[in-house]
Amino acid sequence: MTTGSRARARSFGSAAARYAAHRPSYPAALFDTVEELAGFPLAGARVADVGAGTGIASALLHARGARVVAVEPGEGMAAEFRRRNPGIALVRGDGDRLPLATAGTDLLTYAQSWHWTDPSLAGPEALRVLRPGGALAVWSNDPDTDVEWIADQQARIEKRFGPGWYANESARSLPGLEFTTRRLRWSRPITVEAHLGKLSTHSLFLVGEPGTEAFLAAERVRLDDLFPDGLLREHYTVRLALAVRR
Repeated sequence: MTTGSRARARSFGSAAARYAAHRPSYPAALFDTVEELAGFPLAGARVADVGAGTGIASALLHARGARVVAVEPGEGMAAEFRRRNPGIALVRGDGDRLPLATAGTDLLTYAQSWHWTDPSLAGPEALRVLRPGGALAVWSNDPDTDVEWIADQQARIEKRFGPGWYANESARSLPGLEFTTRRLRWSRPITVEAHLGKLSTHSLFLVGEPGTEAFLAAERVRLDDLFPDGLLREHYTVRLALAVRR
């Protein structure tokens, strides 16, 4: 991970409560698909959710009956996780050096967090902690740019700040792991104010990149004009990659 990437990865702690309040959840179909591809139910499975953040995915996995251990490196995010999820175990660590026993995990999940790892380290660590027949599931929850207003917003972000700020690299191929991929589309209704709050929790707007405040102010004007009742629908594409350890 580069110095810039480390700064971006560390930036979320300062906005942990806002992150938990505004970041989107995940559709139930995602967890149905994880069970289908993994070949076992989540209920009763030993799951480690890595880069758990404030616990959005951990809580949903727990609700499906999984025995979840969350792994989170950031102090601010870990504190918010504990506040919101007192019934879920949390350990401090990251995907490059997992604080987990060898061959003791049924499912290892990375929800919006694989791109903060070094795959040359995270891949062998996944193989170490997964039992034979266990699965590694990596997914991202990206704005659906097939929707016109979302595509226009993404284009403005890239024009102003350059490409790559919202790219979530998925696991494609790792030694010893062969991935199957799926794409799932979903949406949620939200207010313009909450959408802007969600935008402000991305690393681009947390690391002090020049011009971000002015950009958000201009987006407010555009969105108020486009959605005069103050309500909009965010559309997302979940990109899932899952591999079973043979």
